[in-house]
Amino acid sequence: MILDITKISIPSHPGIYIMKDKADTILYIGKAKNLKNRVKSYFLKNQNYKTQKLVEKISDIEFVLTDNEEEAFLLEANMIKRYRPPYNIELKDQQRYTYLRITNEEFPRLMVARRTRTGQFLGGGRVYGPFTHGSSKMLSIGLLRKTFKIRICKKLPKEACLEYHLGNCEAPCQFEQARQDYNKHVADLESILRGKQKLGEFTRTLENEMKQASENMQYEKAKEIHETLQRLGNLQIKQKMESTKIGSNEEYFGIKIKDQTAYIMSFKLSNGVIKDRNKFSFDLVGDNSFSSFLSQYYSTNSIPRFVIVNEIPDKKEILEEVLSREAGTNVSIISPTSGKRREIINLIMKNLLLIATKGVDPALIELQEILNLKNVPNKIECFDISNHGRDYAVGSMSCMVEGKPQKSGYRKFRIKSVQGQDDFAMINEIVKRRYLKLKEEKSEMPDMVLIDGGRGQLNAALDALYAIGVDIPCISLAKENEEIYHPDQIKPISLPRNSQALKILQHARDEAHRFGVSYNSAIRKFTN
Repeated sequence: MILDITKISIPSHPGIYIMKDKADTILYIGKAKNLKNRVKSYFLKNQNYKTQKLVEKISDIEFVLTDNEEEAFLLEANMIKRYRPPYNIELKDQQRYTYLRITNEEFPRLMVARRTRTGQFLGGGRVYGPFTHGSSKMLSIGLLRKTFKIRICKKLPKEACLEYHLGNCEAPCQFEQARQDYNKHVADLESILRGKQKLGEFTRTLENEMKQASENMQYEKAKEIHETLQRLGNLQIKQKMESTKIGSNEEYFGIKIKDQTAYIMSFKLSNGVIKDRNKFSFDLVGDNSFSSFLSQYYSTNSIPRFVIVNEIPDKKEILEEVLSREAGTNVSIISPTSGKRREIINLIMKNLLLIATKGVDPALIELQEILNLKNVPNKIECFDISNHGRDYAVGSMSCMVEGKPQKSGYRKFRIKSVQGQDDFAMINEIVKRRYLKLKEEKSEMPDMVLIDGGRGQLNAALDALYAIGVDIPCISLAKENEEIYHPDQIKPISLPRNSQALKILQHARDEAHRFGVSYNSAIRKFTN
């Protein structure tokens, strides 16, 4: 029997999906920029024979969220290597992503460093990365070598070679000044590889060169610089799935409490690579705690040098002492507040939300937390006013259920009690009419009301709800800066533009606006 995909809540986030059979054996691991779109595509008709056979065996699908597609790519590769699912292809050369390496020679070179199957780097020196786009990476290496005058010769020659005469190297093999300047060139190069501000300065220099080349009608050169700028974007991608800056002997834990149940997820690192994840849960009964969980967990698992957590467990010092004695070395329990470690903890907490809420869209959970709501805003009703001169004004309401438009729930309103263009009074009227009717009919109320507008529109809606004795969380969204106004906060709330929570509010607002404009247009057409 084929799994009913309509009964599974799939997040619209980047990440990986893990398909399992009835025995909980992993069949296939895949990555996606949008998990919902990708996973649903497996259950469409006209799939090839092998895909059909895979789908027939799927009994459950698990999701692990990442912050972007690049991270999903790397985590997928690590998970495939760890579990070797039968329907995945694992490349034997293992060269899916690479690193750049500054050698530890007297006059260092910029090289490509790769991992072996055991995760060790080949060659010595300082390693930066990972970079997932091979061709772009190689072309960027050539550019960086030339820009920072990094030598390419395997052995230092006795006199200046062709690279010196081409202007690509200052010849530290021959000139004393070049020897003195070389370490500074290497330091500047490393600041680029670390993604610090100098990369921005370097990019601006190239942009000026591209503009100058274009003005001089050197279009081929301008095109080459333009392509180089695109390739350099790969150097700015920060990865959490792998990092050479993270220690090789640490394990990460996140804990979230919901309804007297503790949900825990761990990420295990090996040589700076996130190799695997595990999830656990236990009831908060008796002495059950995060501290007792860690003590029990490490009674059967190897103990790392660092245990990284989202919150410090109780009796931390005693637990550290016990673990240190068992491990034969000092063990530290750390709760980071910033940096790469904090980024990994944040990613774990995002995944815990997905588990603890049993598949509820993480964006709705994010809204609940940001707005301090008692319940998840599964049903949101959004109001807007559509004005066209003094004689044509209507109200509209969109309805979002589980983050998606439910068009059967849309409503439209003819303004009855307001003369002229008074948006505040119109909002007050339609909100009052909507929820007074629901109250009288004893119908289900929404989890949240959203108003298109700023503080004034929000206050008008709140006055309407108060007047009819209806208690529903109510906020507004101002379009100019996409700021959220909350009745309990003086300053508006600003969310990142790529926030999925913000996108749900924007979608609701845009739908209400579209519906209102359409209704307004129909009225004017009919009356004229």
